[in-house]
Amino acid sequence: MNPILQTSILPIGIFNSAYPVDATMNVRFGTTWSQTAGATVIQPLIDLSIQRRINEAKLQERITSASQAQSEYELALTIAQTYIEISLQESKIESAIADTNRTYLSYKLLNNKFVEKRLLKSDQNKSLINHNNAVQQLMNDLFGLIEDKVYLLFLTGETAIEKSDFAIDTSFIKQYKLTASGIPLVTKAIPELLQLELQSQLTGIQIKSEKAKRLPILSMKGFLGANQYTNNFNPIEANTWFGFSYVGIDLKYPIFFGENAQKNIQVLQLQSSQYNQQKEDKSALYAKDAYTSKLKMECVMSQLKTQEENLALSIESIAITQARVTEGQESVSTLNLDEASLQSLKADYEMNKRQLWNNWLNYLKASGQLNILWK
Repeated sequence: MNPILQTSILPIGIFNSAYPVDATMNVRFGTTWSQTAGATVIQPLIDLSIQRRINEAKLQERITSASQAQSEYELALTIAQTYIEISLQESKIESAIADTNRTYLSYKLLNNKFVEKRLLKSDQNKSLINHNNAVQQLMNDLFGLIEDKVYLLFLTGETAIEKSDFAIDTSFIKQYKLTASGIPLVTKAIPELLQLELQSQLTGIQIKSEKAKRLPILSMKGFLGANQYTNNFNPIEANTWFGFSYVGIDLKYPIFFGENAQKNIQVLQLQSSQYNQQKEDKSALYAKDAYTSKLKMECVMSQLKTQEENLALSIESIAITQARVTEGQESVSTLNLDEASLQSLKADYEMNKRQLWNNWLNYLKASGQLNILWK
């Protein structure tokens, strides 16, 4: 609607002799109602910000993917640890069964002597304690295996976690060589470091985008439509619409800025510097973790070698002691002490086996080589 129409004063006396020569009249131009309908098309010809926005979107997508990859990286490590824990638990159960058989033989041997009145009750009690401890350790290992299986079901998204009575093939674990040799550091394969690098690149593009806000934008602009002029509002009135179109070049050059571009650029530069520093710190941390994990592996492997030898000697010694006790050539207290000592030695041995595997997995994670688990 046009509430105020342009008005002009015309000298009507010149055009009509019925009026004095100097007569004038106020005349309004236009109609009370006017409206336009049509379509405007703008085709950018030169706009440097468009490609940067596209690049920003692509980087944002890659950053999101890297974040998801890091979560999957951590999940893969946890699943691998659980599989190895199940394998270790199965090995412990086999060892625990052998322990219960051995301690039961020792208990039966000493119990027979007690029945024959040739052994103190305290010595018989010690042998029974050793056997009970072996049986309880077996039960603990069985419950631990069930717990690990339930956790594996949870990690793999299985809702029916009560179905933990299933067999898991862990034989593939035996193919791995627990060594860091031949496994170099590949930190570029660690999603967390890639994410920091991409975030730094993103801030670089955002800085260029801020600077591009001061650049002109050249576009081709076209319009195709019609104008209506009426004294009464009636969009469908006949003979009131008149076609109208144009094509031209549109140049936009920013003169005023509603925000402090320089301040935004300084903030983005600070963020970029922070991302780069975080990447350097994280890279150094991963390198340190890989090196310390390698040292721990070497230390634990040395301990395991000694413990395996000591275990074999202890089991052999117990068998000899059992025979000597049967012949009355050895005191029963020695047998009880040997059994208790062997149980303690086996506990330390199993703990070191677990530490060795964990150190190896930690090395793979820190070196960016965790993917060799599923090659």
